[in-house]
Amino acid sequence: MENDTKTVRTGREHIDPASIEVSPNAKLMLILAAVVAAICGGLYGYDTGIISGTLPLIGDDFHLNATMKEWVASAILLGAIFGAFGAGSLSEKFGRRNTTCLVSGVFVAGATACSLAPDVWSLIAARFVLGLAVGGSTQVVPMYISELAPQERRGTLVTMFNVAIGLGILIANIIGFTERVNWGWRPMVGIAAIPAAIVFVSMFFMPKSPRWVAENEGMKSAIIQLGRIRTTKRAIRREVQTIRENAEGIEPKNRGWRGLFQPWVRPALVAALGVAFFTQCGGLEMMIYYTPTFLNDAGFGTSSALLASLGVAVIYCIMTFLGCMFVDRIGRRRLMLIMGPGAALSLVGLGVMFLSHPAPGSVGAYMIVVFLLLFMMFNSGGIQVCGWLLGAEMFPLSMRGQATSLHAATLWGADLLVTSTALSMAEAIGLSWTMWFYAFVNLASVIFVFFFVPETAGASLEDIEDALLENRFRPTPGHTRIVQSEDGDAEAAA
Repeated sequence: MENDTKTVRTGREHIDPASIEVSPNAKLMLILAAVVAAICGGLYGYDTGIISGTLPLIGDDFHLNATMKEWVASAILLGAIFGAFGAGSLSEKFGRRNTTCLVSGVFVAGATACSLAPDVWSLIAARFVLGLAVGGSTQVVPMYISELAPQERRGTLVTMFNVAIGLGILIANIIGFTERVNWGWRPMVGIAAIPAAIVFVSMFFMPKSPRWVAENEGMKSAIIQLGRIRTTKRAIRREVQTIRENAEGIEPKNRGWRGLFQPWVRPALVAALGVAFFTQCGGLEMMIYYTPTFLNDAGFGTSSALLASLGVAVIYCIMTFLGCMFVDRIGRRRLMLIMGPGAALSLVGLGVMFLSHPAPGSVGAYMIVVFLLLFMMFNSGGIQVCGWLLGAEMFPLSMRGQATSLHAATLWGADLLVTSTALSMAEAIGLSWTMWFYAFVNLASVIFVFFFVPETAGASLEDIEDALLENRFRPTPGHTRIVQSEDGDAEAAA
């Protein structure tokens, strides 16, 4: 075993190992910090998912046509794009924890404003504000958890954000199905302010990101933060060493927005932004927002359509949870390659069933629901699990805030594109061709992952940065996983 009296060198600082304190509750604190931050994902899931059940009520209340319904649904996405970019600068200047706290406060304000909106334009404006929080949370929370997590648990802890999204969507659909008559739409959207307020208060007691602290407050402060979330001094020393080595000698051209577009970073930029685009353009958000609308158009009654929408949320929740449990074991790349073809085939089948116009209650009508749920299973258990994760782990520390901003903005821009055009596309070319179009998009995502996305499971954030610097950040036959060996060479893993 390594001698605990070894001196830790952190640049010009010499840290006495005796000064390193390990909290007896470090393991619990790590999980608690990940859970509290991930609640922001639940707020995102709820605030985007609740529109499925409230949009018909809002439409009746404000006498909206299809175009205005798209505006109401899409306003949160437009806000999310701005929120993602804004949170990037804030997270670099004030830290990941403080920015998460700010984002949760905006969630409180946005949800409250939505519930009190006197007219449709006020509601659109309030949902734009809510979108600032949604976009900000998707930029900062996965990055915050990623920088807290040890490398062997990073995938599981970061994808807790996805699990929380699924739980938020599920809760939104349960409330939409059971309480839409009793509550009305205003309490349904306003209740999200309560968990947001809990996150706002709780984040003051959570640890800061050790990597942000190392770059902005010094290594001694980073060691204090690591002591709150690591269980041994040896683990702290090892992590301090890797953080220090990657932080030393960074050239100005490799920092911030300028660094993000350096040639050596380009493979990560292509891989992360490509997966982000396909994560949203594969059609999952379209199903979350518009399942009741699509099924009503296909002849389903309102209750049956909302019940099917609830089933969609249940499948999403279950599959993201399973993905969270297995993403570190199976791997990000492999999971997407396994599940992607199933998503494409499910949409092909769904399009065929819509084309046949089955009678309500017939076998064909039930098959529509089956193919819909199969699509949710394959899509949410595959690329949805990895979309947020890859953006949080692929980029070097010196530009990570800007990179995750661009990554989150890409996600929301793609989501806005789908949400603002889905109903119009369905009206223009029919539900069948709409489903087949998204089947093609899912197939394209599989091809993209195969050629451009390497395996990052099992590698530390510093290992991934080294792979970029050494020009080995790419999938190659027999070398699909980025792992750093003791002598600095890349190893292959199955």
